[in-house]
Amino acid sequence: MTRPSTELFAGGGDIGRLMAELDWSGIPLGPVTDWPQSLRAAVRMVLSSRYPMLLLWGDQFTQLYNDAYSALIGDKHPAALGGDVRVTLAEGWDVLAPLIHEAMATGVASWVPALQLLLDRAGYREEAYFSVSHAPARDDEGRTVGVLTVCSEVTEQVVGERRLRLLRELAVRGDGRTVDVDATCARLIDAIGGHPLDVPFAAVYLCDGTALRRVACVGGEPGTVAAALPDAVDLTHPSPAARVWGLPDAATGRAAEVSGVTDLLPLPAGPWDDPVHTALALPLPSAEKDQPLGVLLVGVSPSRGLDEAYRSFHQLLAQQVSVAVRNAQAYEEERRRAEALAELDRVKTGFFTNVSHEFRTPLTLMLGPLADALADTTAPLPAVQRDRVDAAWRNATRLLTLVNSLLTFSSLEAGRARSNARAVDLAALTIELAGVFRAAVERAGLRLEVDCPPLPRPVAMDPVNWERIVTNLLSNALKYTFVGQIRVGLDADDEEVRLTVTDTGIGIAEQDLPRLFERFHRVQGARSRSHEGTGIGLALVHELTRLEGGEVRVASRVGAGSTFTVALPWAALRRATPAGPEPDGRGEAARAAALEAAGWLADPDAAEVEPAPVPDELAGARILVADDNSDLRAYLSRLLTEQGWRVRTVGDGQQALDAIHREPPDLVLTDVMMPVVDGFELVRRLRADPGTRALPVLVLSARAGGEASVEGLSLGADDYVVKPFAAAELIARIRAAIQRSRARSAPTTSATAPAVEAAPAGVPLATGGPEPTGHPVPSSLAAPSGVAAPSGVAAPSGRAEPTNGRLASTVHRAGGAVLADERAGSELDSEWTYPSAPTAAAAMRRDVRTRLEARRVDPDVLQDLLLAASEAVNNAVEHAQRPTRPEVRVRVQIGHGSVRISVRDFGTWRHRRPAMDRGRGALLMNAYGDVRMVSTGEGTTVTIERRLTARA
Repeated sequence: MTRPSTELFAGGGDIGRLMAELDWSGIPLGPVTDWPQSLRAAVRMVLSSRYPMLLLWGDQFTQLYNDAYSALIGDKHPAALGGDVRVTLAEGWDVLAPLIHEAMATGVASWVPALQLLLDRAGYREEAYFSVSHAPARDDEGRTVGVLTVCSEVTEQVVGERRLRLLRELAVRGDGRTVDVDATCARLIDAIGGHPLDVPFAAVYLCDGTALRRVACVGGEPGTVAAALPDAVDLTHPSPAARVWGLPDAATGRAAEVSGVTDLLPLPAGPWDDPVHTALALPLPSAEKDQPLGVLLVGVSPSRGLDEAYRSFHQLLAQQVSVAVRNAQAYEEERRRAEALAELDRVKTGFFTNVSHEFRTPLTLMLGPLADALADTTAPLPAVQRDRVDAAWRNATRLLTLVNSLLTFSSLEAGRARSNARAVDLAALTIELAGVFRAAVERAGLRLEVDCPPLPRPVAMDPVNWERIVTNLLSNALKYTFVGQIRVGLDADDEEVRLTVTDTGIGIAEQDLPRLFERFHRVQGARSRSHEGTGIGLALVHELTRLEGGEVRVASRVGAGSTFTVALPWAALRRATPAGPEPDGRGEAARAAALEAAGWLADPDAAEVEPAPVPDELAGARILVADDNSDLRAYLSRLLTEQGWRVRTVGDGQQALDAIHREPPDLVLTDVMMPVVDGFELVRRLRADPGTRALPVLVLSARAGGEASVEGLSLGADDYVVKPFAAAELIARIRAAIQRSRARSAPTTSATAPAVEAAPAGVPLATGGPEPTGHPVPSSLAAPSGVAAPSGVAAPSGRAEPTNGRLASTVHRAGGAVLADERAGSELDSEWTYPSAPTAAAAMRRDVRTRLEARRVDPDVLQDLLLAASEAVNNAVEHAQRPTRPEVRVRVQIGHGSVRISVRDFGTWRHRRPAMDRGRGALLMNAYGDVRMVSTGEGTTVTIERRLTARA
């Protein structure tokens, strides 16, 4: 045996060394020394290249290749070197043979990108892809005797792009726009089924309580996968079949690899229909790591190794499915919420419609007799009664307008509203409607310009809807315009008819314009003539304009005014008009709106009304009434003047402050919802000013409920009266507040005399005992039965009795020499007795506030105690059954850093039904102090105790 020279293979790397050591004499090429120069040159070129190259030479297709190519054939190297390629690549020869024969036969090179090739180079039938060029190889005489193959493996690129397409398709199909979660899973599985080379089969299971439910699956022939997989899995007691597939483990968040799939699911897969051997059970991640949404079960391709890249793809697949399922669940939940809200809105709309309809019957029976009484000339009403009936008629008319607005709006929301088109002279109708407002506009000191020339074409639209549109726009302009003018214009061009309502009012900020036509939206803090209104006026304009086929636009600048434009295209105004009479009631809505607007313009600072002479200790008391409703101002003025009081009325809180500074009244009666400065802000400013801090304030509001009253009382109001109210009750509360204020400011007859306050007239009080003489009442206080006194506070032996039906604020002596407030171990010990009446809580707050402020109690602690004590007093008044004494006693004790307020009644306790419970009593008392209650046959005592925080 002769060895060839190694010079030819020098520099060929590992393959070069193998070639140098190989005995070529037993190979069809023969000894190296006999190789033609063309073969030697080709071998040198192959070995010197770092690109995968294969040289096939001779009839036996002998293989000569380099190091780069040896890496592509894997386990087939080094046996392939010098061997027949038809043996080495037998599994892929049916693909390669045509290309090689074509190059040798034609002498023309070929190029095939991403050629799919079956390789058995790693112990399994592998799916591989190569970009291959085959060029003819010629001998020294120029004959084609072989093929030079230059190739590059692109398997990772091809498979990676294919997998990326699947993930992208899942993202598109799982966008959450399907009707439910199951439909989304079906779309996802359908997408996965289009990529069997990467996912031979798949199934989605979703968690449903303690079970897994199979939602969708795909793979093989229809029904094949479904028959082999469990439909549901009980996670508390999983079946053997479920365990084999790894479903319970995946449901707890742990991925499971399933082997032996061939026995469980004989499914051909891959490019060459090899059986699937492996599957993965992957948890679908959720926000809770240990609580997956479900499980994704996927088959592994038998033609691809389960390497790190393949596992990462499966993880991305599970994440993409999870995101799609979560989106679908969120969409489904949002859809259910929207359906529930829509149903609630339908119910609410139906309720408003039914209630509004029900209102019309009693309103008819109110308005008819009232109008008859005002129009009756045979038995005319006296002047005083006419004023009262006229006020009732105006406000009943306003109520009817509100009912009609609610009915219209509910019809629009429910989609039941219709446009009853009629042939109308739109210019004349607009002029007529604007004229209804002229008196109110001019009374407000404004100019009204109307420029509505006849339109060039006939118009057909609903005149009732047009009336509501014009009326609401004019009312809005008058409400927010204080100087200048309001202009109403109507013009047209070839495309549309335009109504413009322009004012020189306060204007609208740019950030408020997008929400201007939303129902119930109000611009916060906007100055207006009145705070009254439903908040649906502009929303109604918007909806009615849309119903007529047009649109509303608004342009505004703060401080310069606003322009509202209603644009109606001519196409919407050319409609068929039914035959028949015109609808009744034309102009009624405009007249009602103008009448209401006129109420905003009543002089808010009218001259003070002088009272008729009345023999009363409070005669001549000065009352300031603040309310933006002119009818209510007139009614309160008349009601209070009849009591012998001097009444001044104003329209908002700022005017009230100005009037108070000019001439302080004895009491302020204020509404809550007013323009400029509302009632709560008025109370806040009065209490912040030392000069008005003690001024009695009664809040009068339509805002019922515990929160509103707590807010008013917490700001320092003396009382809170909810509309509608009884005149006698309001007068009693005003009397009590003025009497308490005067009693506090009156000088006492001696240094130790208690302050004595008169009870409101008409309130039944306990009797017995002599009339007060100005001397101290010789009694001391005992702690309520069953309640221990605070540490350091002496427990007196007696109790003060009510003095002849008067509110007695009594400071007690100890031993007749020293005031109880100054007793050893006690900083304060005071008791008051109040009639069991609604005014008791207000009187108690005034008395307790005075005592505790004098002791420099922290304002927050003081306010907490007053709220809790008010609730205790109200409970005593409302729930004491058959009292032996119709009174409530309140005792305040301070000692060693603690304050105790005791509230006692003299009746048996009445258990409250839910309808009687305001819902905040226990909450307030327990939130603001340590509360104890002792109930006996003689009465109930509630004790509220709190640690003190002194003010610096």
